Amino acid sequence: MTPLFSALGPLGRAPPAAARSLWRYVLPGAVSGLLLVLGADAVTARERAEPRSVTPRGSLSAPEQAMIGLFESASPSVAYITTEVIRSAGFFGSEVARGAGSGFVWDAAGHIVTNNHVVQGAAHVYVQLDAGDAIEARVIGASPEYDLAVVKLLHPPRGLRPIDLGTSGDLRIGQAVYAIGNPFGLQRTLTHGIVSALDRELPTSDEREIAGVIQTDAAINPGNSGGPLLDSAGRLVGVNTAIRSESGSSAGIGFAIPVDLVNRVVPSLIARGRAPLPGIGITPIRPDLVEQAGIAGVVISEVRRGSPAAEAGLRPMNAKTGNLGDVIVGVNGKRIEGLSNFVAELGRIGVDGVAELTVVRDDRERKVRVRVVEVGR
Repeated sequence: MTPLFSALGPLGRAPPAAARSLWRYVLPGAVSGLLLVLGADAVTARERAEPRSVTPRGSLSAPEQAMIGLFESASPSVAYITTEVIRSAGFFGSEVARGAGSGFVWDAAGHIVTNNHVVQGAAHVYVQLDAGDAIEARVIGASPEYDLAVVKLLHPPRGLRPIDLGTSGDLRIGQAVYAIGNPFGLQRTLTHGIVSALDRELPTSDEREIAGVIQTDAAINPGNSGGPLLDSAGRLVGVNTAIRSESGSSAGIGFAIPVDLVNRVVPSLIARGRAPLPGIGITPIRPDLVEQAGIAGVVISEVRRGSPAAEAGLRPMNAKTGNLGDVIVGVNGKRIEGLSNFVAELGRIGVDGVAELTVVRDDRERKVRVRVVEVGR
């Protein structure tokens, strides 16, 4: 038989008769086979492209419905806060640094509560509510000691929805809590968890600690600061303020300022621009010196004339003789190791409350009742 390629003849010339005969029998079969293969693939592809039917899921579970309802009810009260801070750039003048955090609507007048560290040093503050436009605001009150601040919207919109307030006094370890905020700038993010621990103490500034802090495993990340921590009824029980993590992201240990403290501090920030600092009218000796001396408690350097401490007969250290005077070692039955947790306990009691101090003088321990008053900064 004449080989196929030789039968086809030179390029550009018509195939000879033998080749024409071969084309008559070979090519139709080849083409039909090719069409069969392509047709099978096309049918298979069409079958694969057809969508599958959806299996009905039925109603959402009661816990899911409750969580959805909680988010839909509370999220319009949550704020996305952005800031602009003017920083020196050395030889090049200045630069604008931008920050972000969370907050929530306190009242219909346009007061928004957040963390102090979110707005500290900000030249401009902008607040975005729900899915609306950013509204300019100004800081009207701040408390570094409690890491709380209040900003006021310059042009409050109608229909502001203040967040529902709960109480932190009856929280129990294990109960469900929910955080809404803007982690990493991702607005209106909901996470949930439980109350992991209560009565934590969180350092802030100037040897001060916030007492009664809530610990939670609800995911809290950078950007959540200042946002609400809610109970299962959708009520505010805390203000998310910090995480403990080596990576800087959520590691299941977050902290929130208790709402009972928030409800005492915020009205003062709105009215006076600052929060009352509780005290008893003493000047303590520097904690590092007390610690170096191996003393546990608060050593008094000065008792102010006419103060509650003076009225209670507290005695300061005598620098000439070296007599320690009264060393405060307990408040309301709780042991005091140093100045920070002493201040935290006074904060827990609050201005106008009464503290029962345990003091040691000349190696003898006694109880003293002292009024807690507001002291200057």
